[in-house]
Amino acid sequence: MLTPWPCKQRRSGTMSSPAKKRKLNNGNKSASAQPRGLEYFFSKQRQNDSAAASSSASTAPSGGATEFSDEELARKLQAEWDQEIAGKARNATPSTKDEVKGEYQGTLSQDDAPKGPKPLVPDASASMEPNGTSKTTLTLQSTGMAEDAVTSSIPLDESPLIFEPCKYVSQLQEHWASEGGNASYGLLTRCFVLVSATTSRIKIVDTLVNCLRVLIEGDPGSLLPAVWLATNSISPPYISLELGLGGSAISKALRQVCGLDNRALKAIYDKYGDAGDVAFEAKKKQSFTLRKPKPLTIKGVYQSLVKIATSQGQGSNQVKQRIVDRLLQDARGGEESRFIVRTLCQHLRIGAVKTTMLIALSRAFLLSRPPNAEYPPKSIPELSKLKKDELAEVWGRAEETDDLIPVLLEIGVTEELPVRCGLTLHIPLRPMLGSITRDLSEMLTKLQGRDFACEFKYDGQRAQIHCDEQGKVSIFSRHLELMTDKYPDLVELVPRIRGEGVGSFIMEGEVVAVDGETGELKNFQTLTNRARKDVAIGSIKIDVCLFSFDLMYLNGQPLLDRPFRERRELLRSLFTEVPHHFTWVKSLNATSGDSESVLDFFKSATESKCEGIMVKILDNLPAVPYLGDAEGQLHEDTEKLSTPKSRSKSKQKAKNGPAADGEEKKAKSRRKPLLATYEPDKRLDSWLKVKKDYNSGFDTLDLIPIAGWHGQGRKAKWWSPILLAVRNEETGTLEAVCKCISGFTDAFYKEKKEFYDDGGESGEAKNTRSHKPGFIEYSGPSPDVWFEPQEVWEMAFADITLSPTYTAAIGLVSDERGLSLRFPRFLKKRDDKSIEEASTNDFLAGLWRKQEAKAVTEQGSKAQPEDDDGEEDHG
Repeated sequence: MLTPWPCKQRRSGTMSSPAKKRKLNNGNKSASAQPRGLEYFFSKQRQNDSAAASSSASTAPSGGATEFSDEELARKLQAEWDQEIAGKARNATPSTKDEVKGEYQGTLSQDDAPKGPKPLVPDASASMEPNGTSKTTLTLQSTGMAEDAVTSSIPLDESPLIFEPCKYVSQLQEHWASEGGNASYGLLTRCFVLVSATTSRIKIVDTLVNCLRVLIEGDPGSLLPAVWLATNSISPPYISLELGLGGSAISKALRQVCGLDNRALKAIYDKYGDAGDVAFEAKKKQSFTLRKPKPLTIKGVYQSLVKIATSQGQGSNQVKQRIVDRLLQDARGGEESRFIVRTLCQHLRIGAVKTTMLIALSRAFLLSRPPNAEYPPKSIPELSKLKKDELAEVWGRAEETDDLIPVLLEIGVTEELPVRCGLTLHIPLRPMLGSITRDLSEMLTKLQGRDFACEFKYDGQRAQIHCDEQGKVSIFSRHLELMTDKYPDLVELVPRIRGEGVGSFIMEGEVVAVDGETGELKNFQTLTNRARKDVAIGSIKIDVCLFSFDLMYLNGQPLLDRPFRERRELLRSLFTEVPHHFTWVKSLNATSGDSESVLDFFKSATESKCEGIMVKILDNLPAVPYLGDAEGQLHEDTEKLSTPKSRSKSKQKAKNGPAADGEEKKAKSRRKPLLATYEPDKRLDSWLKVKKDYNSGFDTLDLIPIAGWHGQGRKAKWWSPILLAVRNEETGTLEAVCKCISGFTDAFYKEKKEFYDDGGESGEAKNTRSHKPGFIEYSGPSPDVWFEPQEVWEMAFADITLSPTYTAAIGLVSDERGLSLRFPRFLKKRDDKSIEEASTNDFLAGLWRKQEAKAVTEQGSKAQPEDDDGEEDHG
């Protein structure tokens, strides 16, 4: 395979261009060194073909290669290589033809490009055989920043009620047909560019909707790959597909494709700090290529990622490297390069999280349909006449459906969809989540007039167990990851717990480390010491017990719509307890009038090494009003998503004054009654959690460490303080919220200094960056080191303050100031949470509103003390 010559020849600094070399050589004819023209750099490759070499020798003028002009030499090399490729193609099998076509490839950087003569760009006839078929060509072509001009002008950010895909589909299909027939990656790139350029949630959703509509009407087969790419995934969590790419593979590809050396690439990275931005800038350096790029398609990019993820065994690294090289070679323009690299880094950062994509899909299928589908789309003129709240209701009904794209393409968003996309054994459903309450009194107030169950909240790992009629068992984590191999003892336990008449089921419970003899509960840290893969039953040293609490599926019938009381009764009557290995969560039935017994139960839970209690409504009581939070917080995720908020909206509210406030309160009062059904992937007040930390007088937040400073005095060798952040679900960014120096032990400091290593002592950086990443929002003093966001820490604090320094939740409670924490204190590292599950800016803003409401209630109109910089002296 031809290695691009600029990477081979550079040893230090940058190489002079061939034009400069000719000038120097012509001025020194007596020099003993032979002049090095373009032919010199390909001599090693040409030595492998003796026929081509002898042909070259017989036709070359005696004066050497420098007597050719660059254009003449390029044409001569082209003719020779065409003959070689044709000979190999005749002898190649169908499975190896693609390898032959891609064997000869290389790049010339802008610095090394020939000066003077125009680059050789062949006309259409030059790339055709006499019989009209196309052939592989080796040409010098200007491609560095060439964009996909057909897609770059499509106004994807228009309102979906104005945007008309039919205006563009015909032209796009004609454009795609000339490039293989599938939708080009340029369309998706256009969408990414527009989405990245706005912080408005409405604009983000509208742009995604329009892009999806173009694919639905123009190339339905590319829709699913596009959704995977836009959500920064290549498979569901329960199918283990990881790219397994290191930064070195991407760096090597950028050097080869763009003709950069290590020094030049590092200079770009030090300036921009984001791999995608580096690729954008590096692409500018590539002015010429010796192979005409094959335009990327959405399907092709997705299939390349899958191939990278599935490549294993000897030589897999070389296979992965070739795929990465090809993706970057074929990327047209800087923007395609930017998002290809961000995709390879698994950090796309366009704000298209799962919930956002679900909204966009539902709306796209309401407005458009594939060419062969029969379901009727919604009438856009009729939708345009609806009032804002009526339109939100139409959107909201569609968003509540758990989508499956192949079925959507067939029947759209219809009543049949929930039936076709129902529960399926061995495919996990996202778990239902509980809302946080500050203390027991708040919980009792919320659930006034209802019967509820209190359950121990065990300190373990949530598990979803699937079993079919043949006895096959699958176990999934709360993140939907398959962990059957981790718990072979639970798999072996299933036949013993199934009662008479139980065929298939889906059960949910908590896996807790226990003493196998006494059943004594152990903490979560003990459970984490258990091996994660390929665990043999005979080698198990840490025993576990499954404390089951819900049953969602039984003998082929979903139970999600059944009240919790019924689901729990089926669970307890049809399954058999196995002491110290399988049982039910300890529980207590109560009402809001049973405050004493609930308090005793809570104390019993904390004394038993549990985190606290879960409180769940037992029955559906639609007629009982829900009191909710004092500030009227929405209790359903779907309602919040139906009317997405943005910073611009909060500013408009401030301008409109009391009238706007009244309208918002009216909108928030439209809440559904609390029901006892199981609602996957929703955090509802039907389930409430009261943890011992909350009950002791303070809330906690799950924050992400993002940076650190060198400590003072005894802590000079460690990172202290450490900067932490919350997530912004709308933009995909991390917003700084506070510094922390409290709650850390010396052992923890030492561990984190080794984990977040800036290379100052070891000479090799690890999990750190030298510059602030583009996805972090922070305007305070620059830290000494930036961390690669990887961990989630549970943090306690005294209260929340407005801050001019920190950006967390800016625009949600104040247009000019963000929120910060006073007296933040580290509690523990959350091994059970990924950074996608860290606390959000919306959640932080909600805690601040609760704090303000409580202050007004208890102390009259006493204002919250505002901190100058969001920090307190922690001593």
